[in-house]
Amino acid sequence: MKVVILAGGLGIRLRPLTYIIPKPLLPLGEKSLLEISIGKLRGCGFDDIIIATNYKSSMFGTYFGDGSRFKVKITYSEEKEPLGTAGPLKLSREHLQEPFLVIYGDILTSLDFQKLKEFHVKNKSDFTLVTKEAHLPVRYGIVESDGNMIKSIEEKPDIKNQINAGIYFLSPSVIDEIPDGFFHMTDLAKKLIKQGKRVMKYQLDDYWLDIGQMQDYEKAQKDVEEGTFV
Repeated sequence: MKVVILAGGLGIRLRPLTYIIPKPLLPLGEKSLLEISIGKLRGCGFDDIIIATNYKSSMFGTYFGDGSRFKVKITYSEEKEPLGTAGPLKLSREHLQEPFLVIYGDILTSLDFQKLKEFHVKNKSDFTLVTKEAHLPVRYGIVESDGNMIKSIEEKPDIKNQINAGIYFLSPSVIDEIPDGFFHMTDLAKKLIKQGKRVMKYQLDDYWLDIGQMQDYEKAQKDVEEGTFV
């Protein structure tokens, strides 16, 4: 089964580390983040992998080659200019003729990707977006009132929201809706919703970490070392 890994970001918030190594290749224990992800994907049956690159693109080929060492097939797609999170899919259009997985290269997760595929197919979805429940702290006390009469005050509550987990399952027909140039996956989802397409949510309850900032990277290192991530 096919998967596109979006690995072209600059990793600005992880500098100075990413001045030398692109974020998906940063080490977590004895392996890189992307090697861990590929191992998980292979275990779920996703062994035909396209890595969409931009920043320090040659390092991915040096690390993974054709994928045979990792028991997968890997091909590469290189952006000549930034294309957002959806734009790179057009570069691989001819190779994406069946429903396929898309995942950001800086995500560490124990999600069962096979179950995600089954959900997408069973629900005849055009575009399935994986979500994760997040607790977002509010810096201020929340006041509820009826006119000028205060009914309740809650000091700095945590608000639960479903956030975009950076993982998608797509039917190949939706690639035709991606315009040339810079375009994000969220833009694509909005466009499909307006067209009345089946845009579905799949809630992830497994381990998930977006390694976007230094504290996230430190947590990922700790979780991999201690076996919290499974």
